[in-house]
Amino acid sequence: MVLKIDTPTIIEAAGNKPKIIKEYIGRVNSQTSDLSVAHMASPAGWEEPGQKPEFREYTVVLKGMLRVKTATQELDIHPGEAIIVEADEWVQYSTPHEGGAEYIAVCLPAFSTDTVHRDDEKES
Repeated sequence: MVLKIDTPTIIEAAGNKPKIIKEYIGRVNSQTSDLSVAHMASPAGWEEPGQKPEFREYTVVLKGMLRVKTATQELDIHPGEAIIVEADEWVQYSTPHEGGAEYIAVCLPAFSTDTVHRDDEKES
């Protein structure tokens, strides 16, 4: 079977500022749970809550700079660079610089609000 994806679905994003998430492959747009692929566009000054997801996340930066903070380090990922964050590792993503960032995120298994485990969910 072949499934052509004509358009992405815009997904609501967590964080302090509006961020555009275009899911091409995943639980919402293609009803795919084995992995998800999304194009992200985050504005300058965007920051999301920390999280400890049950999925591995592969990220490739296309434009701007994505800051990736873990429990032990803080890394700035620039265009043409990529990062892999293992499942069950605490991580926080942000785009602190002017112009924000554009990047592709692949989650394995697919991203799910039930398995992302954001810091602010613990307070609810």
